[in-house]
Parts: sequence; C-alpha cells; structure tokens
Amino acid sequence: MAKVSVLVPARNEIHLGRTVQDLLDHATGDIEVLAILDGYDHPLPNDPRVIPLRNLRPEGMRPSVNMAAQVATGEFLMKCDAHCSFAEGYDEVLQAECDVDWVVVPRRYSLDPVRWAMVDAPRDAHYLGYPFHHPDKPPGLHGLTWKARADERQHVLLDDEMSSQGSCWFMHKAYFDKFGGVPLEGYGPFSSEFQQIGNRTWLSGGRVVINKKTSMAHWYKRTGQGYVLSPRQTREGRAYCVRHWMLDEWADRVHDLRWLIEKFSPVPEWPADLDEAFRQARERL
Repeated sequence: MAKVSVLVPARNEIHLGRTVQDLLDHATGDIEVLAILDGYDHPLPNDPRVIPLRNLRPEGMRPSVNMAAQVATGEFLMKCDAHCSFAEGYDEVLQAECDVDWVVVPRRYSLDPVRWAMVDAPRDAHYLGYPFHHPDKPPGLHGLTWKARADERQHVLLDDEMSSQGSCWFMHKAYFDKFGGVPLEGYGPFSSEFQQIGNRTWLSGGRVVINKKTSMAHWYKRTGQGYVLSPRQTREGRAYCVRHWMLDEWADRVHDLRWLIEKFSPVPEWPADLDEAFRQARERL
C-alpha cells in the first residue's frame, strides 16, 4: 500500500487533537497527518507522523489545504474536517479502490463528541441541489442527502456519488495537483469546496465514488467553532459557483452540467423539463 497524506485544516477547533489522534489510531498503513493551525494554536499528539503547519493569521480553509498539499509526501491525499472519527483501516480501504481520476468518499455517520462514537444512520448518497429550488433564498449549488437513492442502492458498496457534503474526500495527489488544488478564484477561502471538486471530476471524465466498506463520523452540532464566513463571502462564493457551473464556464470540461443531471436523473428538486431549467438559469444569471 502507498503512503497517505491526511490534510486537516483547522480554525478554532476544540477537537483537532482528538481528530488527529483518531486518524493515527485507526490507520493501518503508512500515513502522515498535516494539521494546519489556521491563526490559532492547539496541542497535537506527539507522534512523528504528525506535521504541524501554522498560519500566523487565518488564511481560510482553501489556502490551508493547498499549502498542506504542497508539502505532503504521500501518493494519496485525504482531506478531513477537524472534528471527525474514522473506522479501522480507513486509509487502506480507500486507496484499494481509487483510480487515478476518481474522488472517493467514505460512508458518513454523525459523531457524538462526548462518547467519540459514530451515531445515527449513515448518509450514503447525495445529490446536487437545483440552485433555484427555493425562490425566496439566494441560489446555491449544494450537496444534499439523497435518502431514496441510498435506500435503493444500499447493497452497492462502491457506488457513483453525484455530489457530497465535503467533510472528507480522498484522491491521488497527482489528480489534486492536476487541477491546481482548490483554487480560490470566485469561491473565496471556503465556499462550495466539494461542488468544485465533484463537478470538475465528473465533467472532466472522472468519477466520484462512495466506498461503503469504510466509514467516518462528522460532528455537526458546532457552536462558535471552525471556519466562520461573513455573509458577503458566503453570498459571493455561492453565486460564483452557481454561475460557473450552470453556465458551463469551465473551459476544461468534456461534459456540460446537464450531462451530470441526466446521468443521475431523476434528481430531487430539478425540474423534469431541463431545457426550461437551463434556459431560466441563463436568463437569471
């Protein structure tokens, strides 16, 4: 098995140390954990596999991930949030089925941070939401839980994933580098990370996959922790994401976004008349 570099961007995260220790404890192969302390300090496990990186001032999630990827020495990159737990052998299971142009995500549970345990039912499928489904809200492309697909395809242990929530992803480092990491242009320091990664993977001819043979748990109920964006940053980043993909502005695509919608059709929220849906998008954007 090849070496895996785990990137953990962190801003005011109270569970960073526990997350890093969990990654170390449950890896069965060769890993290094690059913990990016983005404008704050936090104790980390004393282990030669831990590489602390520090920004004196907060730079944001995307710059932190890009910085860590530049010094990572593994053949594979895995990024995770700083409040997660993982199943035994996650590193070897994920790399065992990860082609050169794939992005793989593990099965995701919720994390009980008190017991540090995986809880609730797994979230095994996600769809890319229609950006104009809620006319009273600003448009946005989001990876939303797709329970019906998860139920129908629970027996498919390695399955196509239209989009994802973004708390953990895994890919070849060369594939991450091919696209210049996670560029900030238009998105800003945080917004729509997995929509950028997932869309460019599918639309360039690659594949996004969920591997249900391993799992992770993610803490959702956070108050005053982690990355916090201004309303302006959030609005501008999401607006750019919608425009960029709905109007097929990405020059390196081999498919348009409509191809992705049709591949997974019928997709919740998306109108049956896709001609009309994209015509309205062009008028609104």
